[in-house]
Amino acid sequence: MPGWNGSETGFMEQEMEILQGTISAVVYQNYENGYAVLRLSVGGGQAVTVVGTIPLPAVGERLMVTGKWSNHASYGRQFEAEFLERLMPQTAMEILSYLSSRVIKGIGPRSAARIVEHFGEQTLLIMEREPERLAEVSGISEKRARAIGEEFKLQVGMRQLMEFFALHHLPAELAVRTYKIYGDSTIELLYDDPYLLMDEGLEAPFGAVDRFAIELGVAADDPRRVEAGILFELAYNLNAGHSFLPEDKLIPATAQLLSVEAEAVQQGMTRLLEGERLVRDTLAGITVIYLPQLYEAETYCTETLLQFAKNSFPEPKNLEKLIRNISKNGGIEYSAQQEQAIREAATSGLLLITGGPGTGKTTILNGILELLGQMQLRCLLAAPTGRAAKRLTEVTGEDASTIHRLLEAGIDQNTGKMVFVRDEDNPLKCDAVIVDEMSMVDVQLLHALLQAVPHGKRLILVGDPDQLPPVGPGFPFSDMLRSGQLPSVRLTEIFRQAQESLIVMNAHRVNRGEMPDLKNVKSDFFFMRRQNEEAVTQLIRDLCTTRLPKNMGIPADQIQVLSPTRKGGVGTVALNQMLQGALNAPSPDKKERPFGDYIFREGDRVMQIRNNYDIMWKRIDGSEVGTGIFNGDVGIIREIDFGTETMTIRFDDREADYDFTQLNELEPAYAMTVHKSQGSEYRAVILTAWNGSPYLLSRSILYTAITRARELLIIVGREETVGVMVENAKKNRRYTGLKLRLQGKVG
Repeated sequence: MPGWNGSETGFMEQEMEILQGTISAVVYQNYENGYAVLRLSVGGGQAVTVVGTIPLPAVGERLMVTGKWSNHASYGRQFEAEFLERLMPQTAMEILSYLSSRVIKGIGPRSAARIVEHFGEQTLLIMEREPERLAEVSGISEKRARAIGEEFKLQVGMRQLMEFFALHHLPAELAVRTYKIYGDSTIELLYDDPYLLMDEGLEAPFGAVDRFAIELGVAADDPRRVEAGILFELAYNLNAGHSFLPEDKLIPATAQLLSVEAEAVQQGMTRLLEGERLVRDTLAGITVIYLPQLYEAETYCTETLLQFAKNSFPEPKNLEKLIRNISKNGGIEYSAQQEQAIREAATSGLLLITGGPGTGKTTILNGILELLGQMQLRCLLAAPTGRAAKRLTEVTGEDASTIHRLLEAGIDQNTGKMVFVRDEDNPLKCDAVIVDEMSMVDVQLLHALLQAVPHGKRLILVGDPDQLPPVGPGFPFSDMLRSGQLPSVRLTEIFRQAQESLIVMNAHRVNRGEMPDLKNVKSDFFFMRRQNEEAVTQLIRDLCTTRLPKNMGIPADQIQVLSPTRKGGVGTVALNQMLQGALNAPSPDKKERPFGDYIFREGDRVMQIRNNYDIMWKRIDGSEVGTGIFNGDVGIIREIDFGTETMTIRFDDREADYDFTQLNELEPAYAMTVHKSQGSEYRAVILTAWNGSPYLLSRSILYTAITRARELLIIVGREETVGVMVENAKKNRRYTGLKLRLQGKVG
């Protein structure tokens, strides 16, 4: 048997070979990890298939690849690259192929031909050293020439960094973010301190960075490693909603993470405290450790909320008459609680309004807006997400925006960090700010909001603390209400019209710990029992494709499927794949782009899964342009352009272009988790009730899901699972100090 050496290891190790050639075709590339399949012309008219981590390959590019041959069961003989060296194209023909592949933004096949015709084999040298000379070419302005030069420099530097990252098994997409911050100095800086990758805005996985640091020779108890571990432990726990950690929990957790002695962690913490990279405080007798930005957020929110609460305004002389007129004009008879809320809005600097579905929060909002308008006060309306802001606009008839847009969020080009144009030095121009869906607002966003609200004006916060807490740290709306220190009105009366809705009544039953009525088949709330995953998914498919659109006149794009979990046969990943095939099947006239676990197709419903303050958008009618697409925004893929490697997505009345490298920020949105649905309302909701983690099968998730439905709610699955969710009232404890600070329990 050829190659057999008679040992237990089987075949002898293949010797490494070196191939050199020009990329003639890019068959496949994964922007997330840099993996690519390409055809390499190696001379003599011969082309071979090369596979491996080859970030951002471009047709016309020359490679020197070191690797081994293998035989793939489906694709035949191919060369597996282990190391590579990039050799820029040399001949005019190679350069033309390279630039014609649109690897450099701003250059297409036609402009590439003109540039190469003018500069020949010196083209790339000119682009690197004298890009302004590109203006010598017909059709290229001086501004465009400079932009092309910057893009070329960026591409070359980014490729080198991505190869360095791939060598050390770091995510290729991380290289893009890192290069934008540190530029050509990145590799040198990382050799000096590999834990720079843990800085804010890079979101690097600690495990990968730690392995990288150890590869570079960093010792287990190196001060840089210990300090990075402490900071990571605190930053990681922000994702669990914690604003701080008790010191006696942080030290052993970090020691276990790093496999070092607690004493080393204590010493690292002392250094970080001395360097003001941590803050130590005492709450209710417990010593706690904060990241500085979280400490600042909590203490500022405490002081500012109490200051707003102390402010009061004289009652208008004709207040009672105004309220009567508003009631009469709207054809509404206010309850005592509602009148109290409207009256306090006229005189209070701060007012919290809370209540469950059907208790009249929308009626209150409209009444307050009418009253403040008659008092000639300018009000600004906001909500945490785009869909919540849109719904607020619909129910009030007034313009509402996201909190981020209200504060004019953006990215500091020097630091890569989020900044807000509106702050204490440049406050909002208004007399009152009203924010809805406050349960979704974390302590950092509240901090930014309070900085921008002019002192001496009114602030009205509306929400339901029984819904899920914010994704980010803290639960400020709940803390504010539970502190007992701030003016608030809790609406408890369910109005007669709302009592006719089983959605509303079942939401309140669930919130009280009672089973919802699952047997009523003549209302707006239905339970459809299924006993296996296949039956659950088949029913959901039928409901979305035929039963609801045909029988109830609810089109598929107004139906939202919700699941407590992403994983499993009835999790959102599997449901999205199934629903995409049913509602937007492959078609010759629909372009599609694979990325990670998904195939994005023209016509797909997709969701932005993280805040991005850089993405440019424009109004469909051309009336406005801006930046920023935010976590939870849902849109439709209108066009995929392989020439420019971009995807155009319409978000309601706006459109944004995504570069293919940004597709990791998108997910299909035919199905989404209940967490992601917060702040939104849908004409029809289908909720899965199946097996899952006890953390996800909870009362708050069931309550939140029910309250997302406007006209129709259908639960599909097991009655037993609904019962488990109702019984599971346990809420994960969050370490948050806002309630204690408002109560003065510091020290």
